[in-house]
Amino acid sequence: MDIEGSIKVILEPQTFSSGFQKREFVITTKEQYPQNVKFELIKDRIDLIAPYKAGDQIKVHFNVRGNEYNGKYFVNLQAWRLEPANSAGPSSSSSASASSGDPFSEAGFPDEPTSDSSEPDDLPF
Repeated sequence: MDIEGSIKVILEPQTFSSGFQKREFVITTKEQYPQNVKFELIKDRIDLIAPYKAGDQIKVHFNVRGNEYNGKYFVNLQAWRLEPANSAGPSSSSSASASSGDPFSEAGFPDEPTSDSSEPDDLPF
């Protein structure tokens, strides 16, 4: 899965007694109703956030992880790849408008077929 947004906060790395390390950060999504979403980087990936700072636009690739502890259930979003949001190339503006939540946006839809098509129409209606 992936999501785009601007970095709101980058927290300090945490090291646990077992030697396990993690670093959390929060991004604000670019939607009609923006959401603050917390991600975690674990083990050798904690440095992936180092080149970025608050306010940067990024694309986060992540996995959803769930676990149970003492009868309570938890969900973590584990990031495994970060990239600048504009690295998608020249189509980034059309993909951004298509993902803006507007179901009537024309971006991302194929061209309509022309009426001079030599193929017969096989639709039943």
